[in-house]
Amino acid sequence: MSEQNATQESMHIDPYERNWIRISIILLIVFAAAVTIAGFALGFQVPSPEERVDPNNLTGPWENPGLRELSPGVYDLYIIGNATTWQFEPREVEVPVGSTVSFYVTSTDIQHGFKLQDTNINMQIVPGQVSKLTYTFDEVGTYDYICTEYCGVGHAAMFGSLTVVEK
Repeated sequence: MSEQNATQESMHIDPYERNWIRISIILLIVFAAAVTIAGFALGFQVPSPEERVDPNNLTGPWENPGLRELSPGVYDLYIIGNATTWQFEPREVEVPVGSTVSFYVTSTDIQHGFKLQDTNINMQIVPGQVSKLTYTFDEVGTYDYICTEYCGVGHAAMFGSLTVVEK
């Protein structure tokens, strides 16, 4: 008997089990390919800490959070998550279709999440850290944003909306 046959016999892998191992490996490859293709097709964005702020004393653009137009069709949107009032500030925002909006989000008290529905904007909000992601709105409609991290009894009240309107 050859050495290869002896090794195969000593492993005692049933052909039925060997086929399931092969199917599992193929599925892992398919899933990895699907995640990679979808990620690059939809545009991976990883929120990075843009800057650090004092959560107890927000100054500059944080004193009056909201939308700032930098140039035609380009905006910065400053949003604060606050568990004391259980809301995002501002709660409603309106931009024209085709706008590119950079979201700057922070918290004054505890950790929150920020998810803008039907987009790839999703970030964890940590007190004192400003997270930033950018998105271009090519379709008219309402995009709701919600808190995705349980932050206390008023968590369900932490929502808002961004409305994209015709120019």
